[in-house]
Amino acid sequence: MRLPGRYDGVARPIVTYGSNPVLHRSCAPVTAFDRDLRHLLLDMFASMEAADGVGLAANQIGVDARVFVIDCPDAEGEDVVGYAVNPTLTILAPVGDEPAEEITEEGCLSVPGPYADLPRAFRARVDGVDVKGDPLSIEATGMAARCLQHEVDHLNGTVYVDLLPEEHRERLLAEAAGPNGDLPA
Repeated sequence: MRLPGRYDGVARPIVTYGSNPVLHRSCAPVTAFDRDLRHLLLDMFASMEAADGVGLAANQIGVDARVFVIDCPDAEGEDVVGYAVNPTLTILAPVGDEPAEEITEEGCLSVPGPYADLPRAFRARVDGVDVKGDPLSIEATGMAARCLQHEVDHLNGTVYVDLLPEEHRERLLAEAAGPNGDLPA
């Protein structure tokens, strides 16, 4: 459905944990840099916005492709808006008195509702390519760095709850499922 908003694209349904195998395996590298890829990115931004998210990986809308989008504030409160195709993640050393990592709440559109404290590097960079196949980099701190790590994890088939101890993960998944025991489709 097309929604009025910041992004011009069609919002697609979000895949929830356990509902589609594409969410739980490494995504395929993008090899075609064409109109379909541009439309996918527009739809991903629209889907992220419609779901009130700060990042979205292609497999979260059921697409097996190494692509993610973000619109997330960094440690200074500045919005980091961008995307990467075929990204690789690099954890960066802290600058000055920055912490090496932060433990803060993390959530996921594919696990609607609950959040959990999770350590992530404070500073990170993603290197990838744009819709034309030209190199790009996104370097970020704070929440935006967390978002970069979270989205690359998705592209590798890992949802943030997979990084938690089993008992904690099971509790969060039960909370996300609600009283009827099913995660929303």
